[in-house]
Amino acid sequence: MDFLKKLKPFDYLIILIIIIALIVGYLTFTKKRATSSNQIEASTKVEIEVYLRGVTTTNSEELFKKDDETFITIRNVPYTKLKIKDVKSEKRKIMLPSLNPQKPYLLVNDETAPYQYDYLIKVVDDAKITKDGDAVVGGNKVKIGIPITLEGAKYKLNGVITNIIASPEPINEVHEDLDMHTKINQDVH
Repeated sequence: MDFLKKLKPFDYLIILIIIIALIVGYLTFTKKRATSSNQIEASTKVEIEVYLRGVTTTNSEELFKKDDETFITIRNVPYTKLKIKDVKSEKRKIMLPSLNPQKPYLLVNDETAPYQYDYLIKVVDDAKITKDGDAVVGGNKVKIGIPITLEGAKYKLNGVITNIIASPEPINEVHEDLDMHTKINQDVH
């Protein structure tokens, strides 16, 4: 009992933290606590569409080319190089009023910003899909609106994720079994 009298409040705090850590460890080990690995339902290919607005460049060459690779950073965390599947670009546009009541405005090139372009770039990667339907890429849940940086030999540009398209063909064993079941049913009919 003399031992307990010598303990200070800070010592009790350390003992409490150790007990909590042991309880959490036990619950995780016995799978009574949900961890991120328990949340993964499937693995699949995803197409991530990135919108880059108002890119100013006087370079006569296209910055992005289909089938090239670009290094991506998600939420300021460097990730990896991904293949560019598709690129769409156009000069910056502005709206002008129109006298035509059927079409109250016109969309024309912004001549005040001749070197500004908007890009829509689609990159492809493998992702894990969680039980709630979110895609996890490089340890980050990717959703519409998340900032992303594309970097290549001649550029480093910030954009935003505007769409995530999951492939209908998952690449893990669980879904391969489902595909096999479908194939067996097709062979029977």
